[in-house]
Amino acid sequence: MIRLRPGPPATVADLRQAQALAGLLRAELDRVRSAALAWRNGLGALLLALVGFSLIRGRTDVGTLAPNWAALVGALLLAALVTGAVGALALLCAAHGRLAVTPVAALPPPPTGDHQEAVAAVRALRTGVGLVLLCAALLVAAVGVTWYGPPRTGPFVQVGTGAGAVCGTVTATAAGTLTIRTATGPVQVPLTDATTVKAVPAC
Repeated sequence: MIRLRPGPPATVADLRQAQALAGLLRAELDRVRSAALAWRNGLGALLLALVGFSLIRGRTDVGTLAPNWAALVGALLLAALVTGAVGALALLCAAHGRLAVTPVAALPPPPTGDHQEAVAAVRALRTGVGLVLLCAALLVAAVGVTWYGPPRTGPFVQVGTGAGAVCGTVTATAAGTLTIRTATGPVQVPLTDATTVKAVPAC
């Protein structure tokens, strides 16, 4: 038969350790929220530098790429958009909490509930950081494809004018004006200024 007996009384060191642990549990959620805010601001600045300030730049017109490579750029940009949006939502969840209401009857005691919320916030923070970094990698990959992807192959039209030659693909004709898509963007050439018009295999 097993009999339970009271243990030795708590020492001063035991009491201080218990107080320190309780203090850590009370401040744990605030520390995680502060870290999530810092990560959110830092990663937002990174994406802003990549996109808003154009620190990386590829072709100005994706239409000059070969069709399959242009589709790949579109897929990479779509994947970057999705991962960036999900990562941003995860970071917001880590910084400000989930969009959910817990019934009063299901609320755990304060130390336990705060710890569970901190664990969920850390999990959301890790997910958000990983997804935002993946978004940045996809953006860099998309720009890399625009740099090194093969250009669209003919047929091309080279129109000679008094100011020089314009080479590209004809996208529209209206009112005696040719709209030619070149490597630097669309160019409108009046037919009255054209001196030569010929098909070429490449520009």
